[in-house]
Amino acid sequence: MTLASQPLGRRERNKQEKLDRILTAASELFAEHGVEDVTTQQIADQADIGTGTLFLYAKTKGELLLMVQNTHYAEALERGRKAAESVPDALGAVMAIMQPIVECNRTQIANGRTYLREMVFGDHDEPHHGEALAISARTEEALAAALARDESFVDDAATLAHIISAIGFLSMATHADPAVSDETVVADIREQVQTLLRR
Repeated sequence: MTLASQPLGRRERNKQEKLDRILTAASELFAEHGVEDVTTQQIADQADIGTGTLFLYAKTKGELLLMVQNTHYAEALERGRKAAESVPDALGAVMAIMQPIVECNRTQIANGRTYLREMVFGDHDEPHHGEALAISARTEEALAAALARDESFVDDAATLAHIISAIGFLSMATHADPAVSDETVVADIREQVQTLLRR
């Protein structure tokens, strides 16, 4: 039996169970009330753990939000990447990647903005912050791969992907009004990307 195939010990199982309870509690409370209106005490109570234990897993609400949202963002990126595979043109493929990310970010708009803020200004030594940045890097890789399918963008695909990522980031951050539809945000991104790619 290899180390990888050995079952988790009791201590590791307990840690994983607590982490699962924390993620579930934080996800439910953030979705229902928004990150600003939830306390760490409420999360600890719903997860049936002490606040001291909670802080062993995440030091701040921002880190808890990163823990919760990273999973959703990774799933949105994967949906977008798969959708882009069947889209032949560069603009269409880019937007196939961006649309589920926009929808994910705007599921709970205040949480989406806070997530973006934590990505930029969060504690760089915190592992969930690093995971968020890794998802952002994978997004740029997916965008670059979609662009590189068009010969005219091959040489600049990575740079263009970085710019497109910034366009998406800023568009999601600035459209904080819940009255603004996801479609409006996607259309805003599409218009800017279309201008960028028209050269």
